[in-house]
Amino acid sequence: MKYGEFMAALRKGIPHAMLLAGEEPYYIEKAETAILGALLPDEAERTAAVQYLERDPALHELADLLATLPFLSEKAVFVLRGTELFREKKSAGEDAEKGKAKDKGLERLLAAIADMPETNYVIFESKAKADKRKKLTKAMEKVGAVLDAEPEKPWTIEPWIRGKLAEMGRSFDREAAAYFMNAVSMMKTISLSFLDRELSKLALYTDAPRFSCADLERAFSSVPEVSGFALHDAISERNVKRAMSVLEREIGDGAYLPMIIAGLTRHVRQLWQAKRLEARGVRGKALGQPLGLNPFIAEKLGRAAQGFDEGTLKAAFLELADADYLLKTGQAGPELLEHAVISLCGGGAAPVKR
Repeated sequence: MKYGEFMAALRKGIPHAMLLAGEEPYYIEKAETAILGALLPDEAERTAAVQYLERDPALHELADLLATLPFLSEKAVFVLRGTELFREKKSAGEDAEKGKAKDKGLERLLAAIADMPETNYVIFESKAKADKRKKLTKAMEKVGAVLDAEPEKPWTIEPWIRGKLAEMGRSFDREAAAYFMNAVSMMKTISLSFLDRELSKLALYTDAPRFSCADLERAFSSVPEVSGFALHDAISERNVKRAMSVLEREIGDGAYLPMIIAGLTRHVRQLWQAKRLEARGVRGKALGQPLGLNPFIAEKLGRAAQGFDEGTLKAAFLELADADYLLKTGQAGPELLEHAVISLCGGGAAPVKR
């Protein structure tokens, strides 16, 4: 189950066995907090009832543990953080005796999970995606609940941000919403913990019910991939005056030139990809999936791509690659970047009217 579906299921009742697995720790942490809060609202009782296991016991030992009745509390909750039991394993084989012992241990564990005492609960947590083919995973899906904590992509993050803003009692104005989606689309990896933290900090600095674009620019200006957004936007609009002004400001502020080049190269590559996709009939929001972007951002990029010809984009891509090498080896300065930006804004087809 995805996070929203999983949390909705918890509100109907907490199962005795749960698996929280995936590469997005934010969802795992939030789910654990919600589960423990529902099972053990009193913090003192929680301290006595929860037992954290940082490594996997032997299967038969774990089966016995899950069947152990609580002694100093009304409930017993076992949390196995970093479990390896649900990962896909590629073993080179094991001897027959060990294999039989492992099978017997697994059968005991499966039986224990299927018939846990009413007082007992177990939460398995894995930083890797669970292997759906495993007997243990199938058992958890059958008798318990499984959270697929998958990382969000630029085109899937809208439900999360809507929920976060609702939780805060805030909203974005139109320009802020566009800025946020652009910022997220530029991040190499989307960290929900980082976004959550930055938005929470932002709420402390302003009482306004709606965040403005200026608010978000302050919050995300320290993120290298995002700080170049204004430059990329000016290039998309073929606005050479604005692009050069932004570039000069970035250089004057001491920005790392290879980082600027990396961002520009990515933007040029996306424009080039969008142009080729549109030539094959992929247009508008449909560009989102192949480009790995939010559909809103992809549609905007597609419109911008119409203002460039492939020759200009190819030449700029090669020029930026050369600039990256020459700058890193100390053979050139920022003038190479300036030339590439001027070429992009001034060469090729005329800008598309919006």
